[in-house]
Amino acid sequence: MEFLADFFLRFLVQFQSPTLGFLIGGMVIAALGSNLKIPSAIYQFIVFMLLMKIGLNGGIEIREANLMAMALPAVISIIIGVAIVRLGIFFFGLLPGVNKADGFATAGLFGAVSASTLAVAIVMLEEEGIGFEAWAPALYPFMDIPALILAIVLANIHEKKQSGGSKAKVNVWKIVKESLRGSALSALLLGLALGLFTKSEPILTSFYEPLFRGFLSILMLIMGMEAYDRIKELRSVAHWYAIYAAIAPLLHGLIAFGLGYIAHLLVGFSPGGVIILAVIASSNSDISGPPTLRAGIPSANPSAYIGASTSVGTPVAIAVGIPLFIALGQLVFDL
Repeated sequence: MEFLADFFLRFLVQFQSPTLGFLIGGMVIAALGSNLKIPSAIYQFIVFMLLMKIGLNGGIEIREANLMAMALPAVISIIIGVAIVRLGIFFFGLLPGVNKADGFATAGLFGAVSASTLAVAIVMLEEEGIGFEAWAPALYPFMDIPALILAIVLANIHEKKQSGGSKAKVNVWKIVKESLRGSALSALLLGLALGLFTKSEPILTSFYEPLFRGFLSILMLIMGMEAYDRIKELRSVAHWYAIYAAIAPLLHGLIAFGLGYIAHLLVGFSPGGVIILAVIASSNSDISGPPTLRAGIPSANPSAYIGASTSVGTPVAIAVGIPLFIALGQLVFDL
């Protein structure tokens, strides 16, 4: 009982974070019918700024990093992305009345990674004084791209088999290029390259770092408002998507936490790195994933997979998942 009491106390403390306050505040003002609107261009700029800062910091760290220590977490990230998609497809395949294309797209979106959730996790870890490898956020594409590719490939194979085609040809390289060209992943990779190959420390410390938390608070406000608005879309499709979106992020994160702990034992992956891995596994793409899946699985209903992700999955990953994995990390690693 003392173990559980300590765990839940640590868990509840995380809700005092101002970052979560802005997310909940956005949902509240949307529920009250506020006319507050923040243009999408500002949203995109804020995401770019956050990911550039994360990328620059990661690139600078990679210069001095042990590449062998990075290899195992990267491989684990690929395995997690693939496993999440397979688990999601299996789950939706068991349910009656669920469109197969919608199931593939939803599994792919939840296997992909949310840049905003990653940014929130970094701030909350810093608030708790939990260190992590600066290259840990660079695990993002190792999980994101394989998940999107697998979901689109399997969906196309299924559709061609249903239409009587004997062979299903899918342009995997095209999917990779579309993922890499996505605004979120492009910003992160650009930041990594600039941090790795240029002396970018002065601009990081004087410009990006002071603005980071302020921009993140605005992003959380926007996401809270959008999450509430998307609930209306989710009501129009099967309720199984809402159930999946509420449970899957936590399950995915716990799987990643377990595999990250193995990396901790084998190569010294830091406790903060394990938490980052769990968070990106629990997240679901809110920027680059939806347009990639719209193009790759055009027969899927966006109200199903985007509604499940934005209205339920992302709030669960941020408001429940991040505090949960931080509290779990503090308990397991005695932080």
